[in-house]
Order: sequence, then C-alpha cells, then structure tokens
Amino acid sequence: MAGFFGSIGKYSCVADVFYGTDYHSHLGTRRAGMATFSEENGFRRVIHSIQQSPFRTKFEDELNDFSGNAGIGIISDTDAQPLLFNSHLGRFAVSTVGKILNAEELVEHLLQENMHLSEFSSGRINPTELVGLLIVKGKTFVDGIENVYRLVKGSCSILVLTEDGIIAARDSWGRTPIVVGRRDDAYAVASESSAFQNLGYETEYFVGPGEIVRITADHMEQLRKPSPRKQICSFLWVYYGFPTSDYENRNTEEVRNACGEAMGRIDTTEVDCACGIPDSGIGMAIGYASGHGVPYRRAISKYTPTWPRSFTPSKQEMRELVAKMKLIHNGAVLRDKRVLFCDDSIVRGTQLRDNTKCLFEAGAKEVHMRIASPPLLYGCPFINFTSSKSEMELLTRRLIAEFEGMDAANDPERLKAYSKTDSPEYLRMVEAIQNRFGLSSLRFTRLEDLVEAIGLPKCELCTHCFDGSSDFSLRETNL
Repeated sequence: MAGFFGSIGKYSCVADVFYGTDYHSHLGTRRAGMATFSEENGFRRVIHSIQQSPFRTKFEDELNDFSGNAGIGIISDTDAQPLLFNSHLGRFAVSTVGKILNAEELVEHLLQENMHLSEFSSGRINPTELVGLLIVKGKTFVDGIENVYRLVKGSCSILVLTEDGIIAARDSWGRTPIVVGRRDDAYAVASESSAFQNLGYETEYFVGPGEIVRITADHMEQLRKPSPRKQICSFLWVYYGFPTSDYENRNTEEVRNACGEAMGRIDTTEVDCACGIPDSGIGMAIGYASGHGVPYRRAISKYTPTWPRSFTPSKQEMRELVAKMKLIHNGAVLRDKRVLFCDDSIVRGTQLRDNTKCLFEAGAKEVHMRIASPPLLYGCPFINFTSSKSEMELLTRRLIAEFEGMDAANDPERLKAYSKTDSPEYLRMVEAIQNRFGLSSLRFTRLEDLVEAIGLPKCELCTHCFDGSSDFSLRETNL
C-alpha cells in the first residue's frame, strides 16, 4: 500500500508535511519521500528507505533542509517517490497511490513515441515515473491526469506539487481515498483523515472518484467533476484503514464495531469473553462482545516498538517469524477459558496457525475465531496491500485445489460457488480451515453484513477479493 499527505499555507509547511506523512506509516514500510517548494529555493526532494528505520528517524535530521509553504510526502511499500519533473507544464513533484497492471504495455507505447524512463525500483519500472510521463503528454495538468484515467488499468490516485498549488486527483473508480482538510491559515490533502486532527485541520471535503481539485493557501477549486461510478475498496474499513479515519463519511472503527455486533447478535456459540487480534481485529471484537453479551478482554497484546506488520518481509519464513514474534499472549486471561478471537482476514493462514497453537499452549480451554471479512478468494489487482505473488498463495485457493484440483481452483464458476455465503462449497471450505488449525469454531462475516455496516450500496464498493465482482473495470485501454 501507500499513503500521501500534502499541505499548503501562508507559512512554512515543513512540519505539517513531516508529521502528516508520518501519520500514514501504517500504509507502508519500505520507502518514503518528501518534497517542498519555495519561490526562493525551488523544489527540494528527499527519498529514503525505511525498511530498517521508521519515517521520523530517517527524515527529522533533514527537516532544516526543506523550506517553503507547500509540500507533499508519501510512505510506500512499492516505488521510490515523489519524483521531480521539468516540462512544458512547469516544474512539479508527483506521488501516486495504486497499482498499474499494464505498466509494461504503457512503457512500450511511450518508448515508441521517443520518450524515455530513468527511474527504476529494484530494477523494475517505477509506476510514479510512468504516471508523470503520461501527465506531461497533456496540454494541461487536467488533460495529463485524464491520460492516466484513460490509459491506466488498475488504480491510481495522484498528488502533484506545482509552483501554483497542490493538485489532488482521486483514482477514476475511487478505490483509494483522498480527503481535504482546512484550518485558518492552510489547506491539506491526505489519504487518511486521521492525519488532520493533531495538526489543527478539520475535514473539509471527500474528493470523488475521478475528481481533480487544486488547493492553495486559502481556497480549493474543482478542476474536474467526479465520475458517477464508484468502486471504493471495502478492505479499507476491514483492515488497512486507520481506526480514527473516515472514508465517504463513514468511520473505520464504527464499521468494525458494527460488523462485530452483527455477528455477535446471531452467534449462538457459548464463550467466556471476546478478544481482538491486534490491531485491526480489536474494533470487531469490541462490537462482538457488545452484541453477544460477553466481556471484552485483552488476551493478546502487540509489542509495537520493534516489530513491523507481518506481511512486510519479502520472504515467507521472515513473515512467519514476524507474525509470531510481534504478538504476546496473556496466559492469565486465557487459562481454562472459552475464548473467542476476532481478526481482520485470513490470507495464507500463517498467523492463524501460530496464534491458535500458542493460545491452546497458554491454557485456553476453547479457541473460537471470527473473521471481519468474508473469505479471501481472489488476489487484489487494484491495490498493493499484500506481498502475495500468486492467488494460489491464498489459503482458500489451496483448499479448493485440494478438494477439486487446480482447474477448479481457477474456474470462475467454481469460485463463485465457494464465495456464496452458506453454500455447500462455502461451508466445506470454512470447516476445512477450522479443522486444519484446530479451532473450536470458525465464522466469517457475511458479505451482506459488511456492506450494510459500511453503509454504501454494494455497487459502489469494490468487493473483488471476496467475490470477484470488479472484473468489469479491468477493461482494455485504448493507446
């Protein structure tokens, strides 16, 4: 994933950009960058690897090198950015959030037009440079960003720092969010509204899908109206969104509470307490405890000072190590108890396997698991929120292959049967996961309950990873 932040005001923006970007650290652990602009000193840009040190540690000693009242920053799990351009549109810095599926096709087309690429990330195409080149092909910034909307297959939200303000352009399907904040002396734009509060900004506006806005020190103007279609990622509320952030005016923690409460009300399982797997399972567990009428207990605590997210390392054995080491179980809470745990999702099953084993070893009498999302049956083609290289890394796909063979595991019709709540195939899959990990019981949130909790029509949500329903937006582009 990635998250960006920009600020422009009447006074220096450096502190705001630094802290505002840092509030997106939960969205990336590999690269980060900042760029500022001042009329006296022009553009200043710094990019660092943050795989070994957090964002603040890498950048705080260089803050005095930045100047100006406008700037942007980004934290990313993919390419190095922001990137600087000098073109007929003027000088600008650009950052992107998303995933470009047809990058090689677009690069080949640009090379045929005698354009060149100079930025590479780990020897691969830098998607942000590709976006920058598509922008400079336009007669204006809006025209160039519409090139991105027209040509990119996947998703792409864009933040552009120009000499005349900051331009924010949300992905044409609205998969990733952009929100505008305001205070008396400045405007800001961010992926996460939670970045505003401690910097004195109030949420002013949620940018629509395909909409383009420009912010200056004292106003915001719309450069392109939003598109009528919308496919915002439902996993924002389930997993990678920060609990205090709002998307489409719907708070993340409220959605997680609502999902848990809905499941708690209908669940007949007798348990002594409900617990959350830190961090994203906590909101659901609190809601479940309320709906089921049992106390909430902290049976697992996350050791935050040194351990990053479990999917960050590129090697599977390191992911497994991190998943195990970062969570510490509390035997005093678990001993001789029927304990129900809530977690955000099951991807490969690594963390579920280790947690279940440790919970029983710590003395739990029963271990029940409730998952905040429906089963993950499809890899996400739109957002880089896991390091999976293949859909067959998903536990569900591997089980289907065991049941019916590899052909069935890749057959759209068979996958549809497994994605339907309470179908025979669905129930068989859930039972197999429960038995494989020795759980006392296992339930997943129903897709219809997740949609209801979010509060948007199903057609405005991307639920592709659960039911494969967004293939229609992976249309062919017209180069």
